Amino acid sequence: MNFLAASKPSRRTTTRLLAAAALCAASGAHAQAVPRTVRLIVAYPAGGVSDVVARALGDRLATQLGTTVIVDNRAGASGAIGMDAVAKAAPDGATLGFSAISPLVLSPHLGKLPFDPLKEIVPVASVMYSPVLLVATPASKAKDFRALIAEAKAQPGAVRWATSGPASLGHIVLEQVRATAGVDVTHVPYKGGGQQLNDALSGQFEILSTNASPTLSAHIQSGKLRPLAAGAPARLESLPQVPTLAELGYSAANIHSLFGVFAPAGTPAALVAKYNAEINKALASPELRAKLTATDNVPTTGTPAAFAKEIASEFESNGRIVKAAGIKAD
Repeated sequence: MNFLAASKPSRRTTTRLLAAAALCAASGAHAQAVPRTVRLIVAYPAGGVSDVVARALGDRLATQLGTTVIVDNRAGASGAIGMDAVAKAAPDGATLGFSAISPLVLSPHLGKLPFDPLKEIVPVASVMYSPVLLVATPASKAKDFRALIAEAKAQPGAVRWATSGPASLGHIVLEQVRATAGVDVTHVPYKGGGQQLNDALSGQFEILSTNASPTLSAHIQSGKLRPLAAGAPARLESLPQVPTLAELGYSAANIHSLFGVFAPAGTPAALVAKYNAEINKALASPELRAKLTATDNVPTTGTPAAFAKEIASEFESNGRIVKAAGIKAD
């Protein structure tokens, strides 16, 4: 998750995260070739948007590097199972991971993990962000976000707000809006996205906050669901009329999922740098960019160090949010 209003991370957290990168530097004193076969662990099920993007990225890297990239889906525990597999892999450059940063920055605040996200994982490259969309269902009369807030203030508890479950990204948005606006809304948690979309279409609740997806976009385009706001750094190309939550004065709620590529701590620095350069090159290709933007995901780029600092910042910010809102894992 990416909290745009996050403050700077503590020196201790940043030091711990960058220490993992330092292990890479220590083991990368000599140039090392990219392995002939690279395993890309995807922390989500096959067939989903994240998997589709990871496979497209893997294909581009295979072509650019002249190597074989094998996708290995390790889904479960909100991405923690896949990232644990990355943390426990040999740091020889033959294993990479593709995941949102939430297993590193949110999951640790909700329960114990089988790996240390700040010591055993090295950020390689930021790949994309997936915005959170806040949409009104047929049960809501709100034409825009401000009307929604006015309705919630006029009728405390009457607005039913659905999310994918406790501690989900949509739930974090809800809690931040509730805290900023001082409104009382009723949380309707689901387990996953399928049923919540069906219930949204039939008006079982008024508001839904969830990650962008092709299915959600189709229902928005058909007019069955009305977009009120987006959690994103800027307005989406597909929904230019929809303001970001930051524009509306809710910077703390203006969050989105940030995805990237990771490696086991100790991976040679030369390989981390090589993979970073090749991933940035792949993201510049029209074909891959089109695949991302078609699903409302936005390509990102940057250095491993910049990615590491952003992760450290999110770790600190999420800790405060989870504690303040009393959020518990389901």
